[in-house]
Amino acid sequence: MIRILITDDHAIVRQGLARILEKDQGMEIVAEYDNGIDALHWLRANDCDIALIDISMPGMSGIDLLKQIREEKPKLPVLVISIYPEDQYAVRLIKAGAAGYLTKGCAPAIVVEAVHQIVSGKKYISPVVAEMLANECGTQDGKLPHETLSDREYQIFLLLASAKTVSEIADTLALSGKTISTYRSRILEKMHLRNNAEIMHYAIEKQIQA
Repeated sequence: MIRILITDDHAIVRQGLARILEKDQGMEIVAEYDNGIDALHWLRANDCDIALIDISMPGMSGIDLLKQIREEKPKLPVLVISIYPEDQYAVRLIKAGAAGYLTKGCAPAIVVEAVHQIVSGKKYISPVVAEMLANECGTQDGKLPHETLSDREYQIFLLLASAKTVSEIADTLALSGKTISTYRSRILEKMHLRNNAEIMHYAIEKQIQA
């Protein structure tokens, strides 16, 4: 029996994934959480065969949860299922240790296939992501400005590009406004931009969906 942990802040997504996966008689949902902090606490006291996690969650983001799982349970495979298109986060998360990346618009059969493949010890990488990884390896010296950002900086960059204010981002990520402002300044400096308007213009120009 494949034991699965689901972490997503939307109940309807958790329920949908549970229904899809438990149709396979070899799978069992052993825990569901709406935030990374509670999921991590559960993992410290319990075991499962695979963790399915979202990226955008209150408190601890999926990016931070993935990093903590890699530190504390390095053998536990993680499948990221996100609303963000593959070209926004897939390469970053695969490089950070995720065993696979799916968008929430994928077919149910793909989710089941990915879980089976990952639990068998392989990674689940779509042809699109495989191509992006190959391109990434070949263009390390010619990175675009947004590709130089850390995972947290990139997450905040996307939120700034979607016209969210510092206080709104602070609430979303459960960080202080001062911390977000520091990240914003760092993002502007790294990307050689002057303000939020230029961040939004850059995202539109590069067709980066926030």
